[in-house]
Amino acid sequence: MTTALRRRFALLGPAFIAAVAYVDPGNVATNITAGAQFGYTLVWVIVLANLMAVLVQYLSAKLGLVTQRSLAAQVGDRVRPRVRFAYWLQAEGIAIATDLAEVIGGAIAFHLLFGVPMPVGAVLTALVAMGVLTIGDRLGQGVLERVIIGFLLLIAVGFLAGLVVGPPVASDVAGGLVPSFSGTESVLLASGIVGATVMPHAVYLHSSLTSGRLGRRGDRSTLTELLAATRTDVVLALLLAGLMNLALLLMAAANLYGFEGTDTIEGAHALISSEIGTGVALLFAVALLGSGISSTSVGSAAGAEVMRSLTPWNLAPVVRRLVTLVPALAILLAGIDPTRALVVSQVVLSMGIPFAVVPLVWLTSSRAVMGEHVNRRATTAAAVAAAGAIVLLNAVLLWLTFAPSGS
Repeated sequence: MTTALRRRFALLGPAFIAAVAYVDPGNVATNITAGAQFGYTLVWVIVLANLMAVLVQYLSAKLGLVTQRSLAAQVGDRVRPRVRFAYWLQAEGIAIATDLAEVIGGAIAFHLLFGVPMPVGAVLTALVAMGVLTIGDRLGQGVLERVIIGFLLLIAVGFLAGLVVGPPVASDVAGGLVPSFSGTESVLLASGIVGATVMPHAVYLHSSLTSGRLGRRGDRSTLTELLAATRTDVVLALLLAGLMNLALLLMAAANLYGFEGTDTIEGAHALISSEIGTGVALLFAVALLGSGISSTSVGSAAGAEVMRSLTPWNLAPVVRRLVTLVPALAILLAGIDPTRALVVSQVVLSMGIPFAVVPLVWLTSSRAVMGEHVNRRATTAAAVAAAGAIVLLNAVLLWLTFAPSGS
């Protein structure tokens, strides 16, 4: 391996932290339900959503690298204090809703693996997630990136196992690449897939991870070299995340199509055990645990970042993370139905997407902000189209969720 290649390899990592958001428990439930209910119909949605995610996450990383400021900080610099505080409230709400979904996933995994009650599993998930972030505080971002990559590899093994044991038919997969829907419910699920793929908290966080030029690792690299490494980082990380999401849908389409009960993670786990095998179900539960813990870490880190950038409060990182994590824990410990809590969390995330994606596209398309690294016209056009599609699909998701039956 040449010196240049080793140096570029050492710059990889931030996108893998952001990619955890794309394989969180919310994605697990949505993708399995899509495959079980509609077979291969929505394969194209996962592919399209992943392409959008690659573009959005690259723009986020690029903004941090070029300006040395995170997305939240850039927005905060341009608005009045009252607007900045309101913007923080919605961004913090997104992070809390994210952690709610992630903690639920971790709690379910602890229950499936060890039989512990959900509240105990939620607390354990939160404690381990905080421990993961503490590793980053003490040993640096590079070590945190390697820990998260380890989680991603664990998740990949668990989620890909079912595909190996019960593989899909290649011609059916190819047919699913042709855009189509199968009724209103499939549109709702497609909107959910996009909403669970382009996660606003990951957009905020990624720009902050690159805003320090990747620490000492970036000292000997030019900005052009850093941007090239970032493109590689984003493509590799999101490719891995996209493959895991696609694998879950294909596993369900090939082995669980037509079965009832996949609308909950516990139900999906039971069906995987009965239809594919207990070994695959065990690996699935282990992967779910890794997903819940790592995504809770990322959600808490995102909440801490937006608070640091948008408020005047000089709080310790652990306190800022707890501001995000404690409300999610409190909701679960209060005995609220986890399935209902998941639905509400996804709605909150959908409402927050425009506040992250639209400013990102605007800032990276501004020469005054980005200088010579401003988006090319084709990139801006693609970004505008992606942002418009994401906002539109999430508006559809909200309308279908709250529309009266029969309307």
